[in-house]
Amino acid sequence: MEDVILLDYWSSPFGMRVRIALAEKGVDYEVREENLNNKSPLLLKMNPVHKQIPVLIHEGRPVCESMVIVQYIDEVWKDPTQLVPSDPYERANARFWADYIDKKIYNIGKLVWISQGEEQEAAKRELLECFKMLENELGERKYFGGESLNIVDVALMPFYSWFYALDTCGNMSIVAECPHLVAWAKRCMLRESVAKALPDQYKVYVHLLELRKQHLSQLNA
Repeated sequence: MEDVILLDYWSSPFGMRVRIALAEKGVDYEVREENLNNKSPLLLKMNPVHKQIPVLIHEGRPVCESMVIVQYIDEVWKDPTQLVPSDPYERANARFWADYIDKKIYNIGKLVWISQGEEQEAAKRELLECFKMLENELGERKYFGGESLNIVDVALMPFYSWFYALDTCGNMSIVAECPHLVAWAKRCMLRESVAKALPDQYKVYVHLLELRKQHLSQLNA
């Protein structure tokens, strides 16, 4: 095994990105599961700025922030899959959409499963608009990278693990609103790198319900 350690938490979509990238490259690594309520001294040492997972430790040196880690992996382990396009325009476009996903999907999606009433309704509308925007960008391609995965696929795919929770908590149907995006996600799930990185959607749903319960109890305290 190479000297590669991933500090992670099982339900983190950001950690899933790193797992997908490492699997696409065939990199052996050790996972150290963090307790986010009692963060390890190693995590605090390796990411003293944000104190968050995921952190990739390669030969004793930390790399933080999921998309930074994914691009680092692509540069260090160049084969067999290229995740960052070599063409300057395609690379810029992929980074644009990966950044769009980073700025939109987690925060809006969280509001769908954690909030209620008009706040939730507004979040649902905005999330579906984002998904439709991404579906339009995908077009008729197999992946966002064309015939192969790129950083946009890696950035977005982990949120597929939220789809059951989003549909159930938000009383919505992503497949009805964005059928091509769901078809893309199912294609991605046929890849071993993706299937092994994403947990069962029902398990994620139960976990998010518990987080929602904790959130509501804090609001009512």
